Amino acid sequence: DAVGVLCLLSVAAALDFKYHHAKELEAFLKEVHAAYPSLTHLHSIGRSVEGRDLWVLVLGKFPTHHKIGIPEFKYVANMHGDETVGREILLHLIDFLVTSYGHDPVVTRLLNNTRIHIMPTMNPDGFEATKVPDCYYTRGRYNKNGEDLNRNFPDAFENTNASIQPETRAVMNWIKSETFVLSANLHGGALVASYTFDNGNPVTGSLEGYSRSPDDDVFIHLAKTYSLNHASMYKGTGCDNRQTFPEGITNGYSWYQLEGGMQDYNYIWGQCFEITLELSCCKYPPEDQLEKFWRDNKVALIEYIKQVHLGVKGQVTDKNGNPIPNAIVEAEGRPHVCPYRTNEHGEYFLLLLPGTYVINATVPGYKSMLKTVEIPDNTGNFSALKHDFVFPEVSIRSRGVSCPKTPLYQELQWPSAAVKPTLHVLVLMTIMLVIFK
Repeated sequence: DAVGVLCLLSVAAALDFKYHHAKELEAFLKEVHAAYPSLTHLHSIGRSVEGRDLWVLVLGKFPTHHKIGIPEFKYVANMHGDETVGREILLHLIDFLVTSYGHDPVVTRLLNNTRIHIMPTMNPDGFEATKVPDCYYTRGRYNKNGEDLNRNFPDAFENTNASIQPETRAVMNWIKSETFVLSANLHGGALVASYTFDNGNPVTGSLEGYSRSPDDDVFIHLAKTYSLNHASMYKGTGCDNRQTFPEGITNGYSWYQLEGGMQDYNYIWGQCFEITLELSCCKYPPEDQLEKFWRDNKVALIEYIKQVHLGVKGQVTDKNGNPIPNAIVEAEGRPHVCPYRTNEHGEYFLLLLPGTYVINATVPGYKSMLKTVEIPDNTGNFSALKHDFVFPEVSIRSRGVSCPKTPLYQELQWPSAAVKPTLHVLVLMTIMLVIFK
């Protein structure tokens, strides 16, 4: 209809390839929401030090709330205020998704089966403070309090004693309030997809210069999904002759160690797999390059979102179909130091590559249920394999438990694979004690 066409034109016309400051960015997000009210939900998850809103636009068939079986995905950009490419390409991603819905079959299926959260800027104060754009470094990297937000999260390996900033706290609360499954945070200053862990110790292989998570294979796949679909990242040439990244990916710790990073926090405390995307050699490039950055990243951004449908998902319920929250559901041989638990709807989502796995569902105080599953690659079908667990003899409401915020990897020493299960039991027993205290 004519009105619909006008809506499409007005949003598309409003977004050109230039930098959008706080007021323009807010105006654009509000315009998109007004033009597509049933496909989008706009909300602020908090405020920056200087009081700017931290806007998130949610896109999907059910944008306002979580729907059982539909995974939650997020992109976050501009947490370093002077790294600006991600901020702009996420606005163009929003524009592309809303204008393609109903016309492009892939985008339509993606939005019908995924709830996508987009935060164009986590550090609006830093962006506004960057008066003189620079390819290398400005004080706009930090928030208004002079803190680096990507060193500001709780760390699983050591005490950072960081004073948690308003922007960081807002993101932590956001992660707690949603069942995020997959995420990426967009940076600049290099051209590479970097994956967890960013910090490490001998348990995770730091002595070999690589910090390996229990899901290292999945992270490598996720990083490669982005780099191989990017116009040039996969070439691995980096930004100067000193750095090369084979296939355009790197383990975070191998590249350089950092404490209090957002991707490790997502994985350990948020049950969400996140990678860090470095999208431009120049942190704050001239505006006339923005269109090329969008073209270079467009396919990769979409292909990466599809990976939220990897693996297996389902519900844990009692025999009457009541959901059991806080049940532990993990693949055997992949214990997380904070065991992955079901949400309030009894749902779990496990990102796993195609293959055969034993999935272990545990309700504290009851016998575990084990199920061998053959996982296909379902990303093309926009739905992970579905498997539910029904506990026949239990009808309980297990209380919420949060993992301690203290460094979790300090006590763990895994000298051999044989000890790993026992240590996992120890971790579980510790958590059980916390629950029942």
